[in-house]
Amino acid sequence: MLLSALRSDLPKLSEIGAALGTLLKDPWYNRGPNDQGILNLLLSSLKRVFSGFALGALIAIPMGVVMGSVPGVRRALDPVVQLLRPVSPLAWFPIGLVLFKSAEPATVFIIFITALWPTVINTAFGVSGVPQDFKNVARVFQFTPTQYVLRVLLPYALPHIVTGLRISFGIAWMVIVAAEMLSGKSGIGFFVWDAWNALNLPNVVSAILIIGVTGFTFDQLFNVLEKKVSYV
Repeated sequence: MLLSALRSDLPKLSEIGAALGTLLKDPWYNRGPNDQGILNLLLSSLKRVFSGFALGALIAIPMGVVMGSVPGVRRALDPVVQLLRPVSPLAWFPIGLVLFKSAEPATVFIIFITALWPTVINTAFGVSGVPQDFKNVARVFQFTPTQYVLRVLLPYALPHIVTGLRISFGIAWMVIVAAEMLSGKSGIGFFVWDAWNALNLPNVVSAILIIGVTGFTFDQLFNVLEKKVSYV
């Protein structure tokens, strides 16, 4: 908070503390779409993130498995992935509006797009690294393709898959704030924009702290999961 001491137009630490205390005093109230407690808004954002994140994972993991295990498919799809991966998720928002005619599913759509690429890339990398000895053992036991995927590919690639999911969720959590600013829907991002429009900088900084703590919490949960599935 050194900046607040150097700039008179930035909120002081005491103002931020008071604003944060006010927000957390009654965090679950609901007086309509545009007047909700901070944790209600946070929950709305998390629901959107998890919806898009889950849809992304459902597509990305099988896609990564196929890309990692079939060289021809990887050569065909990798240029497409590398072409689309650098595109800002927010650039997809107008496409989502055209497709779904509503800001709510369009917001989930850009989270879905965001969650795809890191998981696809990490899954493909993990699957392509399966040692030849593992493949030989699968042949000896005459595994069916399904058994091979479930007993060899996925267990070996699981640490890479979880890392991809961790990266995807972190990016999705960053994107949701900007997406809600664009869409004008209830959520923590909408709260930040609304507070800025009201020139309530203590609330803006308080929301930033809540966003940071939430993101850190989920990142640590993924960190624990990574350690659980690690084979090193």
